[in-house]
Amino acid sequence: MAALLAWEMWKPEQIGDPLATSLIAFDKQDRLTVFSAELAPVVASDDSRLFGLVTSRQVAVIPARVEYAIELGKVGRDRMRWDAVSKTLSVRLPALDVSRPNLDEARAQYLREGVWITRAAQDKLTRDNTKLAERLAVEQAANPVLLRLARSAAKDAIRQNLSIPLRVAGFGEVNVSVSIDGEPAKP
Repeated sequence: MAALLAWEMWKPEQIGDPLATSLIAFDKQDRLTVFSAELAPVVASDDSRLFGLVTSRQVAVIPARVEYAIELGKVGRDRMRWDAVSKTLSVRLPALDVSRPNLDEARAQYLREGVWITRAAQDKLTRDNTKLAERLAVEQAANPVLLRLARSAAKDAIRQNLSIPLRVAGFGEVNVSVSIDGEPAKP
């Protein structure tokens, strides 16, 4: 009886499942914004009226913000692997989501050229430049350098979001290895 009582008091502690602990860390965060970029597309549009007699041109610099996020709701047990020997949690994240550019037309700068620019011509030039700026911002957001920075920020955030709860749950110092779908292979 004494041995059973001693075993109950000093038996090794069941720490739990490291994957469940990690999934709980993601439970409340459906989407994690990991990086944002401020872009400044420079665009130009032309307008012609009265059979080409009146021409005008508008050059615009329209600041835009793009956010890069990870959908944590897509991360389940199938995307995690625990190696108890090396105390390493490997996580495979879904590809980064790049938001639609948020154009800040209040801070836009315009340069207009033309002898006579009608209100209709000015409105058309502004609409055309807005469409061009959004398209150019999407292209700039796909720049490999920005994507690399966003992936790096995502990996750092996930490492931190997972290593701390695992440490608190009693797993000690753990390594968290993070990869992202669609990531270029390392040379």
